[in-house]
Amino acid sequence: MLKTVNIMEIEFKSYAESVPELLDRIRAGKGLQKQKTLLLKPNLVNASPFPVTTSPELCRAVIEYVRRHTRARLIIGEGCGDDVMETPEVFATLGYDRLARELDVELMDLNHAPLVRLENRENEIFPEIYLPEIAFESYVISLPVLKAHSLAVMTGTLKNMMGFAPPQHYSGGGFWKKAFFHARMHQSIRELNRFLVPDLTLMDASVGLCQYHLGGPECSPPLNRLMAGMDPFEIDRAGARLLGLDPQRIPHILPA
Repeated sequence: MLKTVNIMEIEFKSYAESVPELLDRIRAGKGLQKQKTLLLKPNLVNASPFPVTTSPELCRAVIEYVRRHTRARLIIGEGCGDDVMETPEVFATLGYDRLARELDVELMDLNHAPLVRLENRENEIFPEIYLPEIAFESYVISLPVLKAHSLAVMTGTLKNMMGFAPPQHYSGGGFWKKAFFHARMHQSIRELNRFLVPDLTLMDASVGLCQYHLGGPECSPPLNRLMAGMDPFEIDRAGARLLGLDPQRIPHILPA
C-alpha cells in the first residue's frame, strides 16, 4: 500500500473486496452520511468495454458501499463523447441500464440535463460556461479508468469532468460531442476544473491503457492498483506516475 498526500493506493484484488477496503481506509463513509444526492461519474466516452470505459462492476461495488452509509439519492451520470451514439445507448451497451434497474439507481444523460451558466473572468477559454445544474446539487464521485491519451497525455479524474460539458455548447463543430476542448486540451481542462471538481475520486488502475485512450495495448503487466482520495490533482499525478509519465510535463494536472 502506498499513501501520498490526500490519496491512498492499494493492490487490486477484486472490485467487491478492494473498493470497500479502499474507501474505508480514506474514511469515505463518514462524509457520505452528510449527503442528500450522490452523483457517480464514470468515464463512458463511448461504448467500448473496460478498460476503455469504467466497468459497471466498479460502479456496483461503489453503490453497495454507499448504500451501507447513506440513504441519499443515487445517480449514475454521464455525457458520452461518441460521434454517433447517444448516452442512453452507451448505458445500454455497457450494461449500466441493467445495473441501474437491479440496484434501483437513476441514470442521467448529462448531455441533455438542465444547465446553469457560470462565470470566471480569469479564464481565457471559458470566461463563462454552461454546466448541468445537477453537478452543483450533488456530491460528485468520479470513477475514471487510468489511460494514456492522444491529446491530454493521460486521462484521469480531471479530464473525466469533460463528461459534464453539454454538446450544444461544446461540440465545436466537430464530430465528437466535446470537440471544443480538443484544440487547447490542457488549458480547457484546467479552466473547466475551476468551475467543477469531483468531491471524491476512485480511480481504476487495475489494468491501464499505456498508449491510447480509445484502445491499443494494455499495460503489461497490469498496473493492479486502485486509488482514492479527495484531491483530484494528486490522484491524477499519482496515476501519471503509474503510467511511467512525468506529472510535471502534463500541464492540466499540475497543482491548481
